[in-house]
Parts: sequence; structure tokens; C-alpha cells
Amino acid sequence: MPRVKRSVASKKKRRKILKLAKGYFGARSRLYRIATESVNRGMAFAYRDRKVRKRDFRKLWIARISAAARMNGISYSRLMEGMRKNGLTLDRKILAHIAVYDAPAFEEIVRTAKGEAKA
Repeated sequence: MPRVKRSVASKKKRRKILKLAKGYFGARSRLYRIATESVNRGMAFAYRDRKVRKRDFRKLWIARISAAARMNGISYSRLMEGMRKNGLTLDRKILAHIAVYDAPAFEEIVRTAKGEAKA
């Protein structure tokens, strides 16, 4: 059976890890073993935080909508319930954008959610 020499594959593997560790401080970017630990940990955090980002943005949108709703004399839960009953289907991202950047339009949405017709 022929002898297998792995230097090319090993160097390629190490280069890949060290490239991913570029920008890390000190030994984390230079020594293979420490760089491997740092890169693996970083990858785990990146995977987890892609999920967390979605949660964080939803929390932010809800906080913005709630603040704007309270300024218009209605709670967040009543607003969402009224929107659902009156057939308004806006997601929280768009609703938060309207609440921050277009107050008159948000007031109109609140009126619709309360069931008041425009006079």
C-alpha cells in the first residue's frame, strides 16, 4: 500500500483556519491551536446570534409600536387586536417604520384599529 503524505492538505487546512482568525488579537491570529479554538467559538456565536438578531429586531419593533400607540391613547395589544379585526395586515417591521417616520399615517391606522371611521 502506498504511503500517504498529508503536508499539502494539512497546510491548506491550517491556512483556512488562520485566514478566518485574521484580525484576532495576538496568539489568536497566529498560533494554529489557539486560532482553531477562537474560530470555532466565533462560528458558534455567529450561528446563535443570527437567530438572536431576529428576536432583537422584533423586540425593537414592538417597543416602537407600543410607544407610538400609547401616544395615540391605545395599548399595543388593543392596537394589534383592532388591526386584526379590521383586516389591516401590516407586519411589525413596516408598522414600526410608519410609527417612527409617518405619524399622521400611524394615527389613521390607530383610528381604523379603534373602529372609528374618518370624519
